[in-house]
Amino acid sequence: MRKKTVLAATLVVAAGLTLSACGGGDDSAKSPFADVSAKANRPATLLDQPYTKPNLVLTDTHGKKYDLREQTKGKPTLIYFGYTHCPDVCPLTMSNIAIARKKLPKADQDKLQVVFVTTDPERDTAAELAKWLPSAGDPSFTGLTGDFPTIQAGARQIGIGIDPPKKEKDGTVVSMHGAQVIAFSPKTDAGYVLYSQDTTADDYAKDLPKIIRGENP
Repeated sequence: MRKKTVLAATLVVAAGLTLSACGGGDDSAKSPFADVSAKANRPATLLDQPYTKPNLVLTDTHGKKYDLREQTKGKPTLIYFGYTHCPDVCPLTMSNIAIARKKLPKADQDKLQVVFVTTDPERDTAAELAKWLPSAGDPSFTGLTGDFPTIQAGARQIGIGIDPPKKEKDGTVVSMHGAQVIAFSPKTDAGYVLYSQDTTADDYAKDLPKIIRGENP
């Protein structure tokens, strides 16, 4: 999002919350309208009222319980909601973050937490996520699955709308979801930076060192 005014940034965020990598999400998610600020020529949108980290307890790729707040407490964290059968934006987003992560010093790579929460839990089992994430992104990424209502409620806590997966007439299943990446500070555990689906690997590479230090990108 490269807009020169707060109003323009707000409009971009508003559009992003109802569009997705593979369709549109519902409009009922809490949104940061009028609570965003952006700098010219910057991919990040800074939230004036940061999000509280979602209260989510799901299952990771090892089949173990994963308490999002506890597991990522005090760590720089990127959270994204998507699904493994997504044909385009979900794997591209994971790939871009993975490319940027590899450019970090080893110590910073170890600090960064990247959490992928499925929006299609019926198909995205722990085993499926374990197989998909290393190829789409990076083996260090955490994949989470669980029951859909819990996932949907967690997404809403950070302004991301997702709809139940829908089977089309041709037999394909589409999961409609918001495609934002939210960055959480290691200092406050608050989600204070939003990235759109248009953010590139270079954009992430420039911002991640500051995200890891809990600074504004």
